[in-house]
Amino acid sequence: MPLSVYRTILTVLVPFGLGYYLSYLYRTVNIVIAKPLATDLSLSAADLGLLTSIYFIVFAVFQTPLGVILDRYGPRRVQIVLLMFAAAGGALFAVSEQFFVLAIARGLIGLGVSGCLMAAIQGNVLWFPKDRLPLVNGFTAAFGTFGALSATVPVEYLYGAYGWRPIFILLAVAALVVAFLIFLVVPEHGGRGAEDPGKTTSLRSQFGDIGQIYTSRFFWRLGIVSFVHNSVFLSYQALWMGPWLRDVAGLTLPSIAETLLWFNVGMFVGVICIGVLADRVQALGINPMVVMGSGIGLSILVQSQFALEQVEFATLLCFAFGFLGSSPLLVWSIFALHFPRNLVGRVNTAQNMLSFIGAFAVQWGVGIIINMWPESPDSHYDPAGHQAAFVTMICIEIIAFVWFLWPGRKRSNQTD
Repeated sequence: MPLSVYRTILTVLVPFGLGYYLSYLYRTVNIVIAKPLATDLSLSAADLGLLTSIYFIVFAVFQTPLGVILDRYGPRRVQIVLLMFAAAGGALFAVSEQFFVLAIARGLIGLGVSGCLMAAIQGNVLWFPKDRLPLVNGFTAAFGTFGALSATVPVEYLYGAYGWRPIFILLAVAALVVAFLIFLVVPEHGGRGAEDPGKTTSLRSQFGDIGQIYTSRFFWRLGIVSFVHNSVFLSYQALWMGPWLRDVAGLTLPSIAETLLWFNVGMFVGVICIGVLADRVQALGINPMVVMGSGIGLSILVQSQFALEQVEFATLLCFAFGFLGSSPLLVWSIFALHFPRNLVGRVNTAQNMLSFIGAFAVQWGVGIIINMWPESPDSHYDPAGHQAAFVTMICIEIIAFVWFLWPGRKRSNQTD
């Protein structure tokens, strides 16, 4: 491997990857401490779902302006500034006593890490060849899975030793450290020497270009199935898988943390394997959409086993859900191959906005469905509520998957 490639990995892939690691850790940290957090603050299932999903809605709302400023100012500057908000949100969450203040803190966290993945993807587009993006983006996603892994057994250990508040102080400090690292080592401009067309146009023109994205049939063909599946996956990974393991599978907190560890190990293995597979099939002239669609279809089958309460296979199912649930990550590299380079930031954030609006709705909606059944005397949610939530989400995913497969949509692969 040439020295320049090693340098690019160390000065681009790793620093931005650490930002995405932190983003995923912030996103999923509540899954292990969900019940203690709800108990300390007297939160219902719907309240807990709303508090955790505020991250998603703030994250989503900021995606459109994020795409413009990424294309205009570049990932380095944007990421440094946003991580300051993440640090402020983590510190505020650690000292908050009221739901309203916790909600503000969670919103600041969502804003602060809203650019972590998109900045990393933008950096990959600027510094790596397009034909290697499925593989490079897969390695970027692997950093996120390490964040999700850190939110399982390590968080459970820290909670048992120190409580949940010091965890958020630690996260705030980590955000500052990553911001400083990006400031120190990430280059300012695209390493491949191409001009950034986004910097030569006005902000008004850049916002106007968003219409080109939202009127693209190709964008909606991939966008709908990707955001619907990703919304369900993120909601269960970030919050509801833990309660399912407790209430339906009957696991204790340490066992839940261990099982969630396997969930995220599955995701780690999945993002690498799916990225490598997409890289290989693309070299053979096969569209990476085939890999993405196959993964999503199999993931829906795995989710059906959760709905059927196959608790004896809980660990295996969590691993499989994590592995296959990462399939929609290929959408970023597929879009990068299809759309002009100067639109990549806005295309990716447009897709990300859909995913996180969906995650907000799904995470809160699952809580509302679960709340339709009364809690047990030991404060566990009714398994019937969990089953109803899974069945509802699977039905929505099937509709989106049929839209993706519908023969009349295939022409959108060639046209906008």
